[in-house]
Amino acid sequence: MNVHKPNFLQSDRWDGLAFFSGWQATAAGTLNVTDPATGLHVATVGFGGPADIARAAREAKAAQKSWAETLAGERARILSRAADLLEKHGEELAPWIMRESGSIHAKAMIEVEHGALFIRHAATLAMAATGTFLPGMDTRTHYARRVPHGVVGVISPFNFPLVLSIRSIAPALALGNTIVHKPDPRTPISGGFIIARIFEEAGLPEGVLHIIPGGADAGEALCIDDNVAMVSFTGSVRGGSKVGELCGKHLKKVQLELGGKNALIILDDADLDVAASNAAWGAFLHQGQICMATGLVLADEKIATGLSERLATKAGHLQVGDPSGHQVALGPIISDQQVASIQAIVDDAIAKGAQLLAGGTHDGRFYKATVLTDVRPDMRAFNEEIFGPVACVVSFQRDEDAVAIVNRSDHGLAAGVISRNVARAMALGNQLNVGQLHINDQTVNGGPYAPFGGRGKSGNGSRMGGPSDIEELTQWQWVSVKDQATAYPF
Repeated sequence: MNVHKPNFLQSDRWDGLAFFSGWQATAAGTLNVTDPATGLHVATVGFGGPADIARAAREAKAAQKSWAETLAGERARILSRAADLLEKHGEELAPWIMRESGSIHAKAMIEVEHGALFIRHAATLAMAATGTFLPGMDTRTHYARRVPHGVVGVISPFNFPLVLSIRSIAPALALGNTIVHKPDPRTPISGGFIIARIFEEAGLPEGVLHIIPGGADAGEALCIDDNVAMVSFTGSVRGGSKVGELCGKHLKKVQLELGGKNALIILDDADLDVAASNAAWGAFLHQGQICMATGLVLADEKIATGLSERLATKAGHLQVGDPSGHQVALGPIISDQQVASIQAIVDDAIAKGAQLLAGGTHDGRFYKATVLTDVRPDMRAFNEEIFGPVACVVSFQRDEDAVAIVNRSDHGLAAGVISRNVARAMALGNQLNVGQLHINDQTVNGGPYAPFGGRGKSGNGSRMGGPSDIEELTQWQWVSVKDQATAYPF
């Protein structure tokens, strides 16, 4: 596969550059992007530092009022055109996602398809009613309307780079904001340059969207820049805590979507084959490198053994390897450091008495699908987000015990409950302190029409998607109108 051939994303257009008001050089130099599966060179991009972020923020601020005054229908047209382009070039763009993030082809195409849906949903927001008339105490007319924040900073991660960037960028643009986006430096093309190209071709005015790959110093600069009114961050708890602290000090609105230790609860009446399939998908998809991944499989003790055996069988059948050259189910872990982190958590569990039914080893960055049973609260695997393909099976006696296990977690992103009795599953699910609840489904779910976010260490209570986009990306303005000015007693 040659990703450098002339095409829609032709690299000679952006090689060594970033996207300001067009493709330009960065003051901080360049960055070499490598394939996590092979270590081979993928591309060279512009690498942004604080000065580049400051420049982008100034230009975005200068372009914002004009963009907000652009007719809503025109903003919607540009967004719809961008979605068309993403779908049209999807098969061509998917290999970039595979080469940068280590995803298999099917997952890369999910990103393309869902990315287009997020943009199309955003186009509807441009045309949505965003105001209401208010009652008054006199003859004045009162109304409230939602207005854009101004410049929105977006910081996105490596794991679903296209979708997790677009889901903030597209609605923010639709609602009249301009954007400075810092994609993860490991995935600057699939998390940034693909987006720049589709909007460039769709006719987005210059200065409205800036995409500057960068490191932690660029992210910090985005959080403290006076020209940036809001920051949308998706990533780790540690990173989100830092972003929240900086934005708080500078009185910025901040939207945080962080990690999760998500539980899939399987009740004793569940179909074990179906339940094992759900658990495998939730735990192993994209090597478990998903904030919604199933971190704990909570199984009623009457079925725990049978479920664990089925799950281990599935894990043993999942091929691991380079997704660009083979038909595999799991690709590489993003870095050697993350492999070491996964192995340390697995080793800790085994040392403390957990049973290893499958996997637990790796060949370089290729980590095998792993199943641990008898996982207990004194183990790191019970409490920590692993971000690797590890299914941790925990048994429970009563439904209320499963509720207690879920609610003891510091996280609160997603949970699933599987049972033949929907009423029983709903009754249990309604007691869980999570941002998203899935009945008779696993934990990896998302889309443009639902408010997505978590509680506790999984986020700051903010949501992205569906009706929450307007709430997050605009603010209320109260307007009162008198036919003519009148005198006051003073």
